[in-house]
Amino acid sequence: MESARVLSPAEHPISTELIDPDALFVMKKLNRSGFSSYLVGGGVRDLYLGKTPKDFDISTDARPGQIRKLFRNSATIGRRFKLVQLFFKGGKIIEVSTLRSLSEYDIDGPEMVLAPNNTFGTLDQDARRRDLTINSLFYEIEQHTIIDYVGGVADLDNSTIRVVGDADVRLRRDPVRMMRVIRHAVRNDFSIEPGSWQAVCHHHSKLTLCPPSRLRDELFKDLRGSCSRRWFELASSSGIFSTLLPPYGSRQGWSKEQKQSVEKQLNELLGVIDKLMGLARQGRMAEPSDCFLLGLILIPWARLTFNFLESEQPKGPALFQLAKKIRSGINHELGNQLNLRKSLRQEITSLLINLVQLSHHSKKKRLPGWLKRKKYFARANLFYHCFLEAETGRQIPDRLLAQKSFSINTDPVDRRGKRRSKKRSRPAFSQKRNGSIFGLK
Repeated sequence: MESARVLSPAEHPISTELIDPDALFVMKKLNRSGFSSYLVGGGVRDLYLGKTPKDFDISTDARPGQIRKLFRNSATIGRRFKLVQLFFKGGKIIEVSTLRSLSEYDIDGPEMVLAPNNTFGTLDQDARRRDLTINSLFYEIEQHTIIDYVGGVADLDNSTIRVVGDADVRLRRDPVRMMRVIRHAVRNDFSIEPGSWQAVCHHHSKLTLCPPSRLRDELFKDLRGSCSRRWFELASSSGIFSTLLPPYGSRQGWSKEQKQSVEKQLNELLGVIDKLMGLARQGRMAEPSDCFLLGLILIPWARLTFNFLESEQPKGPALFQLAKKIRSGINHELGNQLNLRKSLRQEITSLLINLVQLSHHSKKKRLPGWLKRKKYFARANLFYHCFLEAETGRQIPDRLLAQKSFSINTDPVDRRGKRRSKKRSRPAFSQKRNGSIFGLK
């Protein structure tokens, strides 16, 4: 086992009183049963920085089966590596993992991405297989010490984000680590160590080798972090943004002025998203849905590609054709990249089409009654005012923020540009005739 820096209670600010009571119960029970247990990852990092952790994850030398025998309120999850989830009152979930070995794959293995790694290991091996040094610290409750194998404490003290080990190798093995480098730099207002930053810039295109659903989930974590504006700055300069969102990657036909305009719009829209997420955390509004957030980000692309806000108001068949083009563009450039389900693609299309409708009708300073009566109007109207705040600086009215739900009930346009009725008519051959069924004797 490699030597570690061990911080005594006098050398760090963490105490057992700061740990979630249920997490503390789990650690004590593991210790009483003859196993070691450690608070790990973000829990240690956040407590050291004086923050309240979102999760209290635990590592132990107990195997998943042994953990399940100790805790009945548990379930095993994971394919690449088994984790045990413990369930507590209020929907709280605490994850317990067995210490892992870095194994031959992440250091000396063949050039491959996300190789299976199901080998158990020691404390120092588990530290070295983690993504960032600041996420590789252990806190144990018997001596109340922090155990540091990778220089994570020094990086916390110096506000530095650093990839554990050789950044080029580690980011090639799991490219999603690049997103975590930027995420933690932004959320903690840390600088990125030069070698780690160069590796991110060099390997950003390898994100496409990761499972699309994994990229999608990581992207929404960044959008919901209340600092997406700063995230966009780093994600854009590193190349990650255009890799994650191909509509902004294929910009050969855009002029320099158009690119600058798109970046400015995205910057302002992400500022609005940060505002919405802040209000949601304060309990002043419901948390925006995935389609709402992604729809806002796609406004500059749709605006430039289809010229739908600057042109005349589309009506009837023209509106249907515009919706069809937008949906096709989302399918082609984004649907498979992020593994978006069909309903999500349709909801984004509906938000963008309704943005066109509201934008043109608002210029007349009067919205038609039929539009106000639509079930989707409240959400579409908020979407429009989010765009308006990004575009003009006009604040979103407080009354629009009182959304109870962000799911869109689409009312699709048919090929003739008319709204389909939800009422089910009788079959054409049906007749109201006594003694007959569907018009047949």
